[in-house]
This record gives sequence, structure tokens and C-alpha cells, in this order.
Amino acid sequence: MLDSLTFLFEKVFLFTNFNFFATILTDGDKNANYFDWSSFKRGDLLEVPRTLFIHFGIYLGDNKVAHLMPDILPVLTNDSRQIQKVVTNKRLLLGVLSKIASIRIDTVEDFAYGSSIIVNNMDNIIQKQQLPNEEVARRAEKLVGATPYSLLWNNCEHFVTYCRYGQPVSLQTDKFCDVLKRIIRDQRGVMLTAILGMISILYLGLAPSTMLPTIFIPFTLWMAS
Repeated sequence: MLDSLTFLFEKVFLFTNFNFFATILTDGDKNANYFDWSSFKRGDLLEVPRTLFIHFGIYLGDNKVAHLMPDILPVLTNDSRQIQKVVTNKRLLLGVLSKIASIRIDTVEDFAYGSSIIVNNMDNIIQKQQLPNEEVARRAEKLVGATPYSLLWNNCEHFVTYCRYGQPVSLQTDKFCDVLKRIIRDQRGVMLTAILGMISILYLGLAPSTMLPTIFIPFTLWMAS
């Protein structure tokens, strides 16, 4: 039951955080910008808009960035040379849906994927003391490798905030929760969740684990509204 609800919420999260006004880059556009990474410091927190979300990473020095990246390719092949190539938008999206990811090291250019980079912007938003930059970089390097992925509980933002502030948090997840609260307060959310429930049945098949949320969630929202 909990797994089914989490799955449904993650699909809602995927669409509510879609940046419709951002420029969606094709795979051929990723090298459109040149980055002067000489101004970056080891341990800096980098963020870029990438397709669906704001993507985050930790700068390790020498034009290298550690970042948690969803990627379907490790399931399809064991060829490390293919896997190490820059993760395209298609690979990323399929990785999100299949909850497969790794913390990997890429160049600044591959990490940015053609978008502009913001440095340490989160320091102005999160009211937490940042760790020394060298400690931040070491934490990131220690975590490199395969990891489970979850839009709600373990995404790239959780990774960088754990490294830089010592506690994993995600402002994008908080935003999703705020959207969910607004849905609960609005009776139109009943119809929305009913539709999402039907979609989950079509996606997962007809079973108690899909039928129960389809009935239970709209009823709960209707009672709470």
C-alpha cells in the first residue's frame, strides 16, 4: 500500500516540477556553452537547469563534478565506456522512472549539459552552516557509485545537501509537498487524484494495490477538503 502511494506521488512530483518554460536541450546542444571552471573551488555546490528539474553537483576540482544521476543504461549494458558517456535526456528520464541511479564523476561541461551554472546559491536559501569545502568534496568522493533513486527521498539535491550541510534535504521535494497540501484543500483535487488513480491502474494493472488507492485517496481528500 505504502509503495503504491509513493509510486503515485512520485509520478505527480515528476509532472508538477516540470519546467515548461525552460529550454529543453537536444543531445546535440549540450556543448553549446563554454565554462570557465577555473573560478570554481573544490567543494562548491553547483546547480543547473536540466530538462525536468534543477540538477545539483559537487565540484571536486580539475574540471570534475560529482553528481547523483538517474540512468537506465547500467541495466542494459555492462560496457563501462558506454555508461561513462554523458547521460542524455532520454537515459535520465528512463532512469528516473525505473529508480536507477549512480553518483558519478563527470566534467563540468557534461554535468551542465549546455545550461548555465549557479555556484553555492543554496547557501543563501538553506539556513544551515556549510561544512569546510574539503570535507564536502571528500564526502562526495566517498559516495561515488551505484545508489537507489527516488524523486521524493533520494535525489541529486539530497546528495549535495548531505555533502555540504551534513543533512540531506530537498527544496524541490518540499515544493511538491506544498502542492499536495493545496490539492487537499481544493475539492478539485478529488477529481485529479481519481484520474491519477485510473492512470496508475492502466500503468500497473488491475490489482488491490492500485484499486484501493484509487478509491481511498479521493475519499480522504474529499473528507479533508
